[in-house]
Amino acid sequence: MSAWDGIDEFISVATTGSFTRGAKSLGMSTTHVSRSIMALEQRLQAQLFHRTTRTVRLTDIGRIFLERCERIAQDRDEAIALVGDSGDLLGDLRVTCSTALGERFVAPIIRRFAMQHPKLNVIIELSNRVIDLVGEGFDLAIRTGSISDTRLTATQVASRSLYTCAAPSYLASAGRPKHLEELSSHECIAGTASTWHFKVGEREIIHSPKGRFRCNSGHAVMEACISGLGICQLPDFYVLPYLKHGMAELLFDDLQPDDEPIWAVYPQRRHLSQKVQQVVNCLVHELGPAINSRRTLT
Repeated sequence: MSAWDGIDEFISVATTGSFTRGAKSLGMSTTHVSRSIMALEQRLQAQLFHRTTRTVRLTDIGRIFLERCERIAQDRDEAIALVGDSGDLLGDLRVTCSTALGERFVAPIIRRFAMQHPKLNVIIELSNRVIDLVGEGFDLAIRTGSISDTRLTATQVASRSLYTCAAPSYLASAGRPKHLEELSSHECIAGTASTWHFKVGEREIIHSPKGRFRCNSGHAVMEACISGLGICQLPDFYVLPYLKHGMAELLFDDLQPDDEPIWAVYPQRRHLSQKVQQVVNCLVHELGPAINSRRTLT
């Protein structure tokens, strides 16, 4: 008996919610599927389903086992497709990205990628929460800043610039800071970043913003800024439209930090996955030009 016996039957019943429908989707008899899953449960010494005459529900162990089995089955199908040189990308592609960057740039690129690969199921989660890719079963994340998790591999796919600015009304009432040391006496509007970055010659200066208003939404931070609440530092695609129309004024433009890299991050075990390789290549070719075009338009 192979250790694989019963896995496909288990996945099919779990996803369809029925032994009959699961058997039909596999082209097998209900009796065969039922016996295969019972044999699998005996080998695992664990119950995978709660069974009644009307319903079939996964147990807690069954839910955990299903997540792992689906990943294994997808890897298997990808390997078969690769060896068979079919060129088809199969299974699920789970991607996460911060909300603003995802909505403006990443989701449209991934959408076009999905249209080119009709056998691929794409799930995008836009969240400012740092998701555990390995623990939560994600294939890919788009992130900025440093990557410290040794379980992950990172490829730079683009970069973004950071701008420090304030509304004319705020500067008229509070004065324009001329030196970085003066920021400590100004209202600073903080976003998701806990520190602001500046560059003096070759030396990087880090400032911890202090103020009455903090929000994890860049849009909300920028709205607070142009309302005159204080000074903010945000990526270019938030700030540039307001600079163009005079609703915000650039501060410390001679101290602007180096561009911040944008990374495609993925678990090391996904390094050879064709779907991950191809979507990373797509992001390398499309994300940078998309961000740059927004800069020139603004």
